[in-house]
Amino acid sequence: MSRPGFVAEARVWAFGDYIDTDALAPGIYMKEPLDELARHCLESVDPGFAESVRPGDVICAGAGFGTGSSREQAAQVLVFLGVAAVLASSFGTIFYRNAINYGLPALVCGEAFRIPAGHRVSLDAAAGAVRDLDAAADYSCAPMPEHLLAMLADGGLVPHLEKRFRSGE
Repeated sequence: MSRPGFVAEARVWAFGDYIDTDALAPGIYMKEPLDELARHCLESVDPGFAESVRPGDVICAGAGFGTGSSREQAAQVLVFLGVAAVLASSFGTIFYRNAINYGLPALVCGEAFRIPAGHRVSLDAAAGAVRDLDAAADYSCAPMPEHLLAMLADGGLVPHLEKRFRSGE
């Protein structure tokens, strides 16, 4: 059985500081369907990302990942593309919340930028642990609180609330 925020092995996509929401969900495509918007995710930073990312891959980045506008599609396209988690030194506050709301683990990991593209990592959001399997290096992250892990397990905020309302919580 899988645990929310646990990834046994994933390929890394590495990005620098201040990857903003316009790079994730370019404004020019915001009126298009989600699949079209997703085809342009990160094209200004890495033109091959959207066509090459595979379900289960992880993004490692520096400071300010997801800064910029409040567009929730910035997190939504990453989920659509199958990204398993985003690790960054820091996040734009609204992006962080939107990621969790869409069921995407977002882990504050001060040294995420040290993990190179193409490396394989494992991560455990509950323990706040990341391991670069290729470099045999361990990194600590802020552990995700239990209530956020429960939300991730349910697939995000809306499914989590629906589950709670059905059960009468």
